[in-house]
Amino acid sequence: MVEFRIDRRSGVATYLQIVQQTQQALRLGLLEPGDKLPTAREVVEATAINPNTVLKAYRELEREGLVEARRGLGTFVRKSLGSTPADSPLRGELSQWAARARASGLERDDVAALFSAVLEEQFTQSGHSDDSEHAQHVTKGDHA
Repeated sequence: MVEFRIDRRSGVATYLQIVQQTQQALRLGLLEPGDKLPTAREVVEATAINPNTVLKAYRELEREGLVEARRGLGTFVRKSLGSTPADSPLRGELSQWAARARASGLERDDVAALFSAVLEEQFTQSGHSDDSEHAQHVTKGDHA
């Protein structure tokens, strides 16, 4: 089951943090079709946020077709996103890179900005938006 972590200093709306964390769990295969999301009450107890915020997030996920609410049973995952398992070798390489960035004195926000800039370059470069082409480029290219 996914555990939500709310960062009140992030500037990102709380309900969007829940949506984004759910999407990330779906992309990493941590949540799969049929899995049950925590109840609003469980999320409220774990995060001390308003129940309406949780329900708003779940409604947004439902609107996106990612989950479905089943009256009296809970909210369940309908479909997954992406195909990168949490134990992907790329995750290990990225983790090593992040550790090197941290060891070199970069702050979290610096690393996030650098990573976002590189993502933007890689996914907009020469019209490259095809994930399979990008995956081939990453596996054949240099590793940071």
